[in-house]
Amino acid sequence: MTVSSAELVSFLVYLIALAAIAMVAWRRTRDLDDYTLGGRTLGPIVAALSAGASDMSGWLLLGLPGAIFVGGLSQSWIVIGLVVGAFLNWTLIAPRLRTMSAARHGARTLPQLFALRFPRRGRALALIATVMILLFFGLYTAAGFVAGAKLFNASLGLDYQQALWLGAATIMVYTALGGFLAVSWTDVMQGSLMVAALVAVPLLALDAIDTDVAISHLSLFEGMTTLGIASLLAWGLGYFGQPHILARFMAMSPDASIDRATAIGMGWMIVSCAGAIAVGIVGFAHGANGAAPLDPEIVFIHLTRAVLSPWVSGFVLAAILAAVMSTIDSQLLVASTSLTEDVARPLWPGLTEVQMMRISRLAVIVVAGAGIWIAGNPERGVLELVGYAWAGLGATFGPALLATLYMRRATSMAIVAGMVAGGAVVVGWPLIIGDALPVYELLPAFLASGMTIVLVTQFAPEEATAADAFDRLSSPRPSKASSRSG
Repeated sequence: MTVSSAELVSFLVYLIALAAIAMVAWRRTRDLDDYTLGGRTLGPIVAALSAGASDMSGWLLLGLPGAIFVGGLSQSWIVIGLVVGAFLNWTLIAPRLRTMSAARHGARTLPQLFALRFPRRGRALALIATVMILLFFGLYTAAGFVAGAKLFNASLGLDYQQALWLGAATIMVYTALGGFLAVSWTDVMQGSLMVAALVAVPLLALDAIDTDVAISHLSLFEGMTTLGIASLLAWGLGYFGQPHILARFMAMSPDASIDRATAIGMGWMIVSCAGAIAVGIVGFAHGANGAAPLDPEIVFIHLTRAVLSPWVSGFVLAAILAAVMSTIDSQLLVASTSLTEDVARPLWPGLTEVQMMRISRLAVIVVAGAGIWIAGNPERGVLELVGYAWAGLGATFGPALLATLYMRRATSMAIVAGMVAGGAVVVGWPLIIGDALPVYELLPAFLASGMTIVLVTQFAPEEATAADAFDRLSSPRPSKASSRSG
């Protein structure tokens, strides 16, 4: 597949815009709090679009259309589960997490929040949480690198390994330079590009369809079982434990309206997911005419080039790159922050803020290197890697965070046991249970983690916890509408 000069120019314009944003953010980043959470100054627009863009990633433009292309509309049960989960995340987690993370001496990471809330085993909590973040974010960033490499391979004709390193280098540079502000601001641009592309391409492609799509491909229940539907719906449980999304809640300004952010974020998500489903269906119709891509996960690229001019398709391809980058940069930043705050700081307490920022930037490169190594196999599917990492993070941190925010009697032992149980079931389920009970491992792992926390809390001796922030949450102040534009 050859690339036109117009598409190449569009790509270059997009990359130059990323570089400009990174430089502005770099000049605005003065200390570690700026680098890791943007100084907790995000308004509702930036918080909502950044959370959405960092959530959806290449899965939205590559994985989901590919799943619909192959399996039909029945695969959209996953979207229903995700929409419900995202809404509950904004309503149940966001207000309390913002308040508690600020009150707990300015906790910058989930491991730090757990350690400060449960000081008796704070070091063990922080260590276990950091290990889980690095383990599953290694897989998650690998999924993003695979998606980015497939994009460059399909659109620019680069060798897979060359494409992998080009995409990774681009992301590492602006993430390490600009930190959280660069990541959040680029997410706004990337989220806008993504939703525009997902709406425009399937609408324009409708006129080019002259083949009817089989009714079975448009059925929500074709080939589905109750267990299969439950597995897809269970994806929504993962939202409660995704550190790269939760960081947006922690970074919101105290005066930013969470209600407004929820409305913006959910509106963006619903429109974007509907567009991705439409891409899969319309792409399948084009495929019926012999235009099917060899790899279903690049159906959007083929559809884009079939219906758009090279100048416009170049920007749409940039939107796909945006989807990939918007998640990887967030994951790299969260992982590097955990390494810095929860490993480097306890080991070397005398480090200055400037030295901590340097270590955090170096950690970005280290974590990215692990993701590149995992992504070296081009046969790895984006949806497969994302699904495993999403389950690991959701089951490890979701029940633990809910207990931290809502269970006053929860203990450090319960949180440790819950995180270990959740992570262990995610890893062990496909190996031990496997095909005997084909259900998405997030569902049994989330239940196992939650039940473990409740049981240990009930039977383990009570312990003193840092509950001042918890008490404050019992009568939270109503959010003020932000006077910010974003």
